[in-house]
Amino acid sequence: MDIGTTGIWSPELRLHPDPVEIHEAAAELGRHGWGALWIPGLGGGDILGDAERLLRATDETAVVTGVLSIWRHSATDMAAGHARLSKEYGRRILLGLGVSDAAAARQAGGTYRPLAALNAYLDQLDEAASGVPAGERLVAAMGPKLTELAGRRSAGTHPFLVTPESTAGARELLGPAPLLAPYQAVVVDEDPDRARATARGFLAPFIGMGHYAASLQRQGFTADDLAHGGSDRLIDAVVAWGGLDAIDARIRAHLDAGATHVAIHAIGDGQGLPLDQWRALAPLAR
Repeated sequence: MDIGTTGIWSPELRLHPDPVEIHEAAAELGRHGWGALWIPGLGGGDILGDAERLLRATDETAVVTGVLSIWRHSATDMAAGHARLSKEYGRRILLGLGVSDAAAARQAGGTYRPLAALNAYLDQLDEAASGVPAGERLVAAMGPKLTELAGRRSAGTHPFLVTPESTAGARELLGPAPLLAPYQAVVVDEDPDRARATARGFLAPFIGMGHYAASLQRQGFTADDLAHGGSDRLIDAVVAWGGLDAIDARIRAHLDAGATHVAIHAIGDGQGLPLDQWRALAPLAR
């Protein structure tokens, strides 16, 4: 499946209250030439229905769930839904899977053993009446064990909140072939104080979560970097902000480090679809 080199990652493409505006925005993003539109799991809901809305709005653009929680969506349902969407829209739907955290496992009545749980889920996708081919699913992985599993049992991996240096490490673990598609938050704003404040407002809740904090510390950030919503050093390392050239430089740094695709999240003011940011970023679609 060809998802291009860059894509748009957007919670707004699921959460915006007007489905007509979502359709029109997705169609415009498709015309810009982005290789994929990524929608996050957001705790559950009808993620395949939301993916279908984007497939319907575009002609060639891939749609990726980035990522659905294995604790909130049954493998049987996801396999059947993937098969239906593939039949109707072609090979444009890529299932991104994540193990979430211990709280999600407890809520589902499970035990949080990420590797075992993910292997079992992948087994169920393989064994379903309409199985999901390994090349049409990927795994959210930040640590080495899940990264190795992603390369062995899926198309590749979609790591969240990582630096280009971490991308290079993931590529070394994966080997040359698997898909490596890091998430990259961006703020289209050349004012340092304002851009960092925007980034910090979005990232602070994630930085406070144990599994993301552990990943950032593995990448070399300290407890001080994680305090108070994130130090400038941390914000600058995981968020690309500034003009188009600065953002393009970060994307190219991931690609040079071994990424095959970069999923770009334009962080805005939270007031609806970030159309202005998407239009400003359109030259980076490839």
